[in-house]
Amino acid sequence: MGYFTLRAVRAIFVLLLAVMVSVHPVMAQSILRDAETEAFFEEISAPLIEAAGLDPKNVDIILINDKSINAFVAGGQAVYIHSGLIDAATTANEVQGVIAHELGHIVGGHVVRFDEGVSAASGISIASLILAAAAIAAGAGEAGMGILSAGQQAAMGKFLAYSRGQEGTADASGAQYLSKAGISGRGSISFFKKLQNFEFRLGIPQEDSYGRTHPLSGERIAILEDTYAADPAWNAPLNPKWESDFKRVKAKLTGYLADPTATMRDYPESDKSVPGRYARAYAWHKSAYPQKALDESSALVASAPEDPYFLELHGQILLESGRPADAIAPLRKAVNLTGNQPLIAAIFGHALIATEDKTQLDEAAQVLKAAVTKDNQNPFAWYQLGVVYAQKGDTARAALASAERYMMEGAPQFALSNAQTAMAGLPEFSPDWIRAQDINMVAEAQLARLKKRRR
Repeated sequence: MGYFTLRAVRAIFVLLLAVMVSVHPVMAQSILRDAETEAFFEEISAPLIEAAGLDPKNVDIILINDKSINAFVAGGQAVYIHSGLIDAATTANEVQGVIAHELGHIVGGHVVRFDEGVSAASGISIASLILAAAAIAAGAGEAGMGILSAGQQAAMGKFLAYSRGQEGTADASGAQYLSKAGISGRGSISFFKKLQNFEFRLGIPQEDSYGRTHPLSGERIAILEDTYAADPAWNAPLNPKWESDFKRVKAKLTGYLADPTATMRDYPESDKSVPGRYARAYAWHKSAYPQKALDESSALVASAPEDPYFLELHGQILLESGRPADAIAPLRKAVNLTGNQPLIAAIFGHALIATEDKTQLDEAAQVLKAAVTKDNQNPFAWYQLGVVYAQKGDTARAALASAERYMMEGAPQFALSNAQTAMAGLPEFSPDWIRAQDINMVAEAQLARLKKRRR
């Protein structure tokens, strides 16, 4: 009986540590990339990033495909925002409140210091485990389990208090960044009130936040309302461009992710606004009604012929409807208007290849090389560049492009084989050969680590 009790003690202790570590976000979701959305995030976050004392060039705002209302940081200078948060938000100002808070975590080094909270809690847990084991070994099983239970409670309480402290610090820092940037905190309060409504719906007790990693939204509102109301920026008007852009971005996201029936309910055909047409264009395209989708995108282009994102959408629908030759003109114009925006350039390169016109391959290679030079974290662009090289008979560089793609997709075994093929066909010590060698070494190291874990 004592053996099973001690094993249970160990299991509970391991579970406690696992629960603590699981509080840290895990990047299991897929990243959503869109040129207009990324430009929007960059524009609305830049003044906040500067107010936080950081360089906007070094901070990324990344959209995650997840319906839950959440945002987090996970190391480095990157803020991850769930698609569900964009869906729940009403204004760009609300999103800015969330970004300001997450920047507080980055500046405070909260991810790096996460282990401090775990260590403090683990110290209590280890001490209680030793005392519990000693009591059990002496025959006092019930007393031992009582010691363990009390130790667990104290450890988790310590950790949760540490986490709530970090959240309070991030709230205060976010308020400072908004103030310094001259941006109203009304959106922050408004969004916390949304979260509070969700807490009410879920039946979360509002009396005490002791058992939570975050303070209750009501507590945060009470603290922040006084801070924001005293700030000169509290009555600052909302930026009309940011608010208009937010409606566009939100509509695109709805059209892309939501069930088409739900999209048509929220954006009926009677809605002739830009967001309405945007959402329906994606919904019709998803539903395999290409002409209806093209009618919406054509109306958008007619309303603003120089808008690169309308042209991008129109070209993409043409391309994916089997009309690559017709897609070239709007996509080329979109690329030119955005100064070779790499995500749009990748679609343009794809259209050039899809025409199956060999005379287009040189332009496709030029466009795609420029795209991966500006943004080498785009597997789709690397794939298309590999197709171009393969069609031009350059097997070695086609293999190198594939190696780049497989490294980003987390497939080191395929990256390794392609890197070795590339090295065999490229001039030794040339820039491309050195890059292939780098991928070869990294892929080998990753595979060795995976093999070691399986043992």
